Amino acid sequence: MIAFVNGAVAALTPTLAVIEVGGVGMAVHCTPNTIAGLRTGEQARLATSLVVREDSLTLYGFADDDERQVFELLQTASGVGPRVAQAMLGVHSPDALRAAFAAGDAKALTAVPGIGPKGAQKLLLELKGKLGAPAPMVGAQRAVASGPAPWTEQLSAALIGLGYASREADEAVVAVTPQAEAAIAAGGSAPVPQLLRAALQSLNRAR
Repeated sequence: MIAFVNGAVAALTPTLAVIEVGGVGMAVHCTPNTIAGLRTGEQARLATSLVVREDSLTLYGFADDDERQVFELLQTASGVGPRVAQAMLGVHSPDALRAAFAAGDAKALTAVPGIGPKGAQKLLLELKGKLGAPAPMVGAQRAVASGPAPWTEQLSAALIGLGYASREADEAVVAVTPQAEAAIAAGGSAPVPQLLRAALQSLNRAR
């Protein structure tokens, strides 16, 4: 098993980071949140999980070991493969997922693309207690200061990481804000992976 990769970031896409390790470019599939923390040409260390199939070897990368552990635990549920597990981590942090399972919050799980109400209930039954308890919130975390929503920061950082200027990133965030607000108004959370794709489309049209 490849537990982690450490090297210079050779290239980035919305879902993939290429990390140069010993002269070899390792293609690592990542969530937009993880991509947002990377910069082309800079050193990076990603915890990884290697998924072996008959016709492929796919490496998934994470910001830390906790994300990787949750990724692997999610796949112990029937019907959850690496793509669904990664999509869940693309929408929710590990602790947010722990809180959702602890509270039996099906709505939080249906915010993940590809998971419907029946699938969410099934996951709650299969995984409750397996992910552990969420970390206790400290006062500073409870009292979130007013300012940009977390999804705007994640999206802007991801776009800048892909090489866009801050001004372009800000314009793209504005362009997809109605889509994000509609998702939140429907009772879900802002779907950062879909918003990133929409933002890239808006930037391509503007060029």
